Amino acid sequence: MALSPQQDDHILTVGELAAQLKQVLNEQFPGLWVRGEITGFKRYDSGHLYFTLKDGTPAMVSAVMWRGNAGKLAFAPKDGLEVEAFGDVDFYGGNGRCQFVVRQMRPAGIGALQQQFEELKARLQAEGLFDASRKKPLPRFPKRIGIVTSPLGAAVRDVIKVLRGRWPGIGIVLAPVKVQGMGASAEIAAAIERFNRHGRTAGGVDLLIVGRGGGSLEDLWAFNEEPVVRAIAASKLPVISAVGHEVDFTLADFVADVRAATPSNAAELAVRDASELRHRVDVLTSRAQRAVTDGVRRRQQALDSLLGQYGFRRVRDVFTTLQKRIDDARERLGGALRTHMRDARARADALVRAYGLREFPRVLRERHDGVTALSQRLHHAATGAAMDERRRLLSLEDRLRALSPRAVLERGYTLVRTSDGRLVRGVEALAAGDRILVEFARGEAGAVIETIRKGGTDGSEEAGR
Repeated sequence: MALSPQQDDHILTVGELAAQLKQVLNEQFPGLWVRGEITGFKRYDSGHLYFTLKDGTPAMVSAVMWRGNAGKLAFAPKDGLEVEAFGDVDFYGGNGRCQFVVRQMRPAGIGALQQQFEELKARLQAEGLFDASRKKPLPRFPKRIGIVTSPLGAAVRDVIKVLRGRWPGIGIVLAPVKVQGMGASAEIAAAIERFNRHGRTAGGVDLLIVGRGGGSLEDLWAFNEEPVVRAIAASKLPVISAVGHEVDFTLADFVADVRAATPSNAAELAVRDASELRHRVDVLTSRAQRAVTDGVRRRQQALDSLLGQYGFRRVRDVFTTLQKRIDDARERLGGALRTHMRDARARADALVRAYGLREFPRVLRERHDGVTALSQRLHHAATGAAMDERRRLLSLEDRLRALSPRAVLERGYTLVRTSDGRLVRGVEALAAGDRILVEFARGEAGAVIETIRKGGTDGSEEAGR
C-alpha cells in the first residue's frame, strides 16, 4: 500500500532520484535479450546508433548502440527489421528517459540469418579472405592431424575411423569444443589459434580438420561467425573445413584451404590410403627392375655385337688365352705345393728318426712356420702375376679399341670394298660402273661408281661416266 509522507522524510534531489533509478534498473535487469522490430533508426556521424524496439503490443523501448559495438555488426540495421538485441536497461538522466543499451544484435529468424550470412560473406570476400591465392596446399604425408570439433558427436568418430583405416600410424590430436550455441565460435577460434602457436614443431600438427556433423542453419551458425572465419584465414597450418553434409555451405568452407563434403571426406582428403600407396610402390619397383634388366640385356647384346665385328674378333681369344695362362699358373702352383708338402713329410720322418719324438714338435713347428711363409710368398707371387696379366690385358684392350676401325667409323667415316670383298684404298682400284660395298658404323650400303677423280682434292684430273 502507498506510504504517507512524514515530516522527517529525506527529500531527494532530481539527480539523486535519477541515480537511484539507474542503480535499481542495473541491478534488476543485468544483461538480457530483447526481441523486437526496429523503428526510428538513426546512425549519427559519431557512429552511435539510436532506434526504438517494438512488437505487436503498444509497448516500445528506446535503444542505443554505441560506436564500439556498432562497428562489429555483421549486418546493416534498418527500419522494419526484426532483431534480437542483448544489452542492459539504463536510465539516462539527461532526458529523463529509460533506454536499452545494446551490446550485441543479430537478425531474428531464418530469413534474417540468411541475410546476415550474405552480408558478412560479401564483406569478407571484399577483403580478399576467400581468394584462391591464399589457399595453402595440403601436406602429402602428414604425421599428425589436429581435429577441432565436438568430442561427443558422430563426426569425430567418423573422422578418426577413416584416418586410422587409411593410414594406421597417423597421429591425431583432438581439441574438444562446442560447435553450436552461445560461445561456440569463440571456442573454435581459440582452438585453431592454439594449434597454430605450436605449429609443426615437436608435439604440433601438420594439418587441421575443422567442422561438425549436419544440422539446421542455426545449428551450423558458429561456422558462419566472424571469429571462426578470421581464425581460419589467419591459420599458418592448412585447414580442411568439414561442416555438415555436402549441400551445407558455411563461411568456413569459403575461407578454408580445402572444403570437404562431409567429415569422413575430410579424413579421406587428409591422408592417403596406405594399401594403395604400397601397391603403387610395388608396381613402380617392378617397373624399375624390368627397366634395369632390359637395359643390361640391351647393353650385353650391344657388347656382343661389337666384339663380333671387325677389329674385335680376336678379343675373345685374348681373354681365353689369358684365362688358360692363369689356369696353368694355378695348376703349377698347386703341383709345387703338393711336391713341397711331400718333401716336408719325408723330412719330418727323417727328423723323427734323427731327434726322437720328444724334440719333434719343436722342430715341426719351425718347419711348419717355414712352409707357411713359403706358401704365402708363393701365393703373393701368383696373385701379383695374375694382376699384372690383367692390367696388361686391359691395356691391350684399350689399344685394340683405339685402333679399331669401328672407332673411326663412329666418327663418320666409311670403309669401301669391291664386289669381291677387297678393301679399296685409292681410286686407282676402281672404274666407272664398278659396284662397291660401303660400310658404315651401323650397316652397309651398295653403290655404283659413276665418276672417278684421281690425284689431289683440287679436281685437277677427273674421269667421266
